[in-house]
Amino acid sequence: MKRVGGLFDAAFSLEGLHQGYLDARKNKRGTHACFQFERHLGEQLSALHVALMDGSYRPLPYNTFKVFEPKPRLIYAPAFRDRVVQHAIYRVIQPIFDASFIDQSFACRPGKGTHAAADYVQAALQQAPAGSYLLQLDIRKFYYRINRQILRVLIERKIKDARLVGVMMRFADQGEPVGVPIGNLLSQIYALIYLNPLDHFIKRSLKVRSYARYVDDFILIGLSRDEALAHRAAIVQFLADRLELQLSKSTIARVQHGANFVGYRTWSTRRFVRRHALYTYRRALAAGRIESVVSSLGHARRTASYRHMLNQGKDRHDIYCQLPKSLRRAHDLRAARP
Repeated sequence: MKRVGGLFDAAFSLEGLHQGYLDARKNKRGTHACFQFERHLGEQLSALHVALMDGSYRPLPYNTFKVFEPKPRLIYAPAFRDRVVQHAIYRVIQPIFDASFIDQSFACRPGKGTHAAADYVQAALQQAPAGSYLLQLDIRKFYYRINRQILRVLIERKIKDARLVGVMMRFADQGEPVGVPIGNLLSQIYALIYLNPLDHFIKRSLKVRSYARYVDDFILIGLSRDEALAHRAAIVQFLADRLELQLSKSTIARVQHGANFVGYRTWSTRRFVRRHALYTYRRALAAGRIESVVSSLGHARRTASYRHMLNQGKDRHDIYCQLPKSLRRAHDLRAARP
């Protein structure tokens, strides 16, 4: 396997750090932390460059807080200067690792996402043999159970620049013996790297044709019941032996019953958002939270739930008038259909 070197200087040159700053400030321009960093931009970038080059750089303590949607999680928010460093790293390593990922790994990758994952699953359900089964699995507390020594080995299979790997692993540490912090940009690609061996095991060793994964939720489609049982046992063994992970749940069901995956309830001929998404949308409407309303409609746009949600939104004229023209036009066109 070819390993890539010389990445440390490319990531942490002044030009690399400046590009990292440009990436980090997207959607952060209105924050106090971004403003303070920009006030003395040249000085800040120069100080980061010197600290990284002489080995004295250390990330600042995280700002931690809890979120409760879709489930309770502790979020680690890095300081803005550390976001800059993470983006500088991400720019150089993302293309290298992405080339090794399978096409059906849909989370946190350019051109992928929940819509693409749902489209793939729906197509797989349409192509599955009549009477076949799907196997859906979820990993228990995935981010909290990542073994950082295993992660380092997986990273070093691609990157031979020890200085860069050292900085990367500082962003993997969150003070516990295992786990990586949720909230870091780099934690997203760490998750992809860590479960990449699982993807290749399922595709190459188990030879499953229709398979998709979104972070720690993954699904195998078009199996016999005996295959579903055997594959589940093999995956449990692989996770335990190779990645020190466990399943939290698994489901074996006939394909005609559909799949509950990446926020959608999907059958071969139709797709709906989950009930909780409808509840969240109604709450956002009632509270007048326009950004949340637009986000919910964007999530539902290619589903059978979309027209129903738009009709609910039109009842709130003050909200409806604030929707992007594309959403209002879509509603008007759908309403005009017989």
